Amino acid sequence: MENSVLIEKITQAQLIDFINQAVQNQFEELKQELHKVRDQEELLTRKEAANLLKIDSSTLWHWTKKGKLPSYGIGNRVYYKRSEIVESLVKFRH
Repeated sequence: MENSVLIEKITQAQLIDFINQAVQNQFEELKQELHKVRDQEELLTRKEAANLLKIDSSTLWHWTKKGKLPSYGIGNRVYYKRSEIVESLVKFRH
């Protein structure tokens, strides 16, 4: 009987607590993995950033110059962080 578990003298409440704790531990591990993925920042090109925002590249250029969107560069290449693009969106009041 390899890989089998025999449970004796445990109440229903104890079993439920045990299962809940096991599930909660799995969720915590998953959350940690998701944070690792999120911390690895995705860089977007100008074209990708404009497509994400559904705007023209000239609008993206103006927003960058006005400081509405932070940009990063290597040589003459310009990149935008996806998370900063999302954070720069402002909720309108209707």
